[in-house]
Amino acid sequence: MPSARIERATLIVLVVLSLVLLAMVIYPFASALFVAAVLAAALTPWTERLAARLRGRRQLAAGIVTLGALLLLVVPIAAVALSLGKEAVAGIGYVKETMSGEGVRGLINDLPAPLRSLVEKVLEQIPGGEERIQELTDTQGGRAAAALGGVLGATTQAVVQVVMMLIALFFLLIDGRALVEWLEEAAPLKRGHVRELMEEFRKVTVAVLVSTVATAGIQALVALVGYLVAGVPHVMFFTFVTFVMAFVPAVGAGGAGLVAAALVFFRGHTGRAVFLAAWALLAVGLSDNVVKPYLIRGGVSIHGAVVFFALLGGLAAFGPIGLLLGPLVVAFFLSVVRIVRREYPREA
Repeated sequence: MPSARIERATLIVLVVLSLVLLAMVIYPFASALFVAAVLAAALTPWTERLAARLRGRRQLAAGIVTLGALLLLVVPIAAVALSLGKEAVAGIGYVKETMSGEGVRGLINDLPAPLRSLVEKVLEQIPGGEERIQELTDTQGGRAAAALGGVLGATTQAVVQVVMMLIALFFLLIDGRALVEWLEEAAPLKRGHVRELMEEFRKVTVAVLVSTVATAGIQALVALVGYLVAGVPHVMFFTFVTFVMAFVPAVGAGGAGLVAAALVFFRGHTGRAVFLAAWALLAVGLSDNVVKPYLIRGGVSIHGAVVFFALLGGLAAFGPIGLLLGPLVVAFFLSVVRIVRREYPREA
């Protein structure tokens, strides 16, 4: 018979091996599963109310809520991304056609007057001028095509992740409570600890989601003021784009304002463009760093400064998903510390 020490070591090895294999299985869809869990935690109360109105038809209620998440969250962002991708492809085609027919001079002639004079002055300072730019364009054409292919591949991967997220959301809305019960039975913790951690997870996710949507709305309203003052055309369209882009950390609502400022500049209004660019960077862009931590702090018992650095640290460590994961990591740490202090109090 093996000794107790050997048996314990074998069990430890098996536990580590099982965790590694589990991580390998989850990793390809980790982001999708995480977002689904976040949405399920926030939308479960809505699903239960709807199921009660539908006489206990929980699957139908979960399907309706999942469809609502698709229409309200996924479709607007996908529509804007598709529009931007379409314009990018059209722009690349225009540049290739113009460069092959008229060269750099053709592109310069098609620029708006304020930008044309600026580009011509810059070209005068470059040795070789237009010929040098033409050579660089010819040599970099293959790289541009490869970059476009990479973007298309990433788009396909994003679509797969969104589909997996919606499927996971549907099943979590149906069997979320059963999953929590199973975790309480399977986890090597006292009964009630897993539920306490899940409740903290739900509180933080609701606070993060509500603060994110509210911040996007506030940024869109602030941007709307700047658009009206600067005389941006199609102001309501740009306001909607600003609201949607506020959910994209790499660009943000300020990025949409800078695009609008560039449009105003190309229309010949330099002063308005400068004002709008400053407004987008300061009033619109910085409002996210002020409003979101304040709103999250109102939903959870975490200091505002801790929330602010959790958002930044999560974004730096995990990418866009870190805006949700950062506060959750802090809340998870505080919950574990609270459980440890309660279960193992220090003796007097």
